[in-house]
Amino acid sequence: MTTLTTHHLSPAEIEQFDEQGYLILRDRIPQDLLHRLQDAADRWIADGSALPEGDERAQDYAYANRPSGRVMFRVDYLHNKNDAASLELLGSPAVLGIAESLAGPNFVPTYESLVFKKAGDGAPISWHQDAVHPRTHRIFNIDVYLDPSRKGEGALRVAPGSHKQPVDVCQLEEEYGWDAPGVIQVELNPGDVLVHDVMVVHGSEAALGNRLRRTIYYEFRAAEQILAEGPWDAEWVDRRLRLLPVALDIHAERNEDAPQFEWSIDSQLRPEPMGDQDAELRIAHLVHSPGSYCSAGSVPFTA
Repeated sequence: MTTLTTHHLSPAEIEQFDEQGYLILRDRIPQDLLHRLQDAADRWIADGSALPEGDERAQDYAYANRPSGRVMFRVDYLHNKNDAASLELLGSPAVLGIAESLAGPNFVPTYESLVFKKAGDGAPISWHQDAVHPRTHRIFNIDVYLDPSRKGEGALRVAPGSHKQPVDVCQLEEEYGWDAPGVIQVELNPGDVLVHDVMVVHGSEAALGNRLRRTIYYEFRAAEQILAEGPWDAEWVDRRLRLLPVALDIHAERNEDAPQFEWSIDSQLRPEPMGDQDAELRIAHLVHSPGSYCSAGSVPFTA
C-alpha cells in the first residue's frame, strides 16, 4: 500500500491534470540538484557537439538542419552519459512522487532526454501530440526546466483539455496558427516542473533573442499498460525497471539527510540486479508509440 507523502500529488492536483492535461509544480527541484543538472546538461551538450559525424555514439544525439547549419537539439539516454545527476533526479521523491501518483506503484521510466534550444537557434516545434494511445492508463512526461521560459521568447504553448482524443494537428495549425481558442503560454522558472499528458496538444514558436533553454523530459507509464498494449514486452519492462534501484541508491548517497522515496512496486515486477550497472543504464527503445504530427519536420520531444 502506498503511503502518501508531501512529494505525492494531492487529489486536487490529480483532478486538474486529468481535466486539463497538464500541471505546473513550482520550485519542485531542490536547488543543489538543480545546479548539478544544469552543469550536467552543459557537459552532455558539449560532449555530443564534439562527436564527429558517423561516430557510433552520435545516435544518442538528435540534429536538425537550420539556415545556420547542422544543429544539435536533443540528447537521449541520459543515464549513461558520464554524469550521475540524471539518475539522482530519477531517484528523487520530487520525480517519483509524481510518477506514483499518476501511474500507480508499478510505474516504469520509459524515456529520458534533454531537449534544448541554443542561444540564437530557437527553431519552432509544431503543434503535436507526443503519443496517441487508447487512454486506459495515464501516460505522461515530467518536464524539468533548467532555464527560464518566457512569453514572447518561444515559451511552450498548451491546448488545455486536448488530451482526451486524437487531434488533427495539421488542421489546427492551418486554421489557427499559434492562436487556437483556449491555448495558453506556460511561463516557467529553473527548478519548476511541468507534467504533461502525452496526448495534450503542445508546441512552441521560434524563440527570439539569445536565451538558452534546456528541459529534461522523463516519461512514465504503468507496467500494466505496457504489458497489455505494448509497444514493448515484459523483458524490456524488466530492463527499464532496473534503472530505479540504481537511481534510488545514487539519490540516497548524495542526499543522506533528505527524505527518500519508498519504492512499493509489486513483488512480481521488482527486478533482480544484474550486477553490471553499465548494462542497466541504456535500454534502447527500437519501437515507439506513434504520435500526431503535421509534418516530417516536426520533432517529438520524447522519441
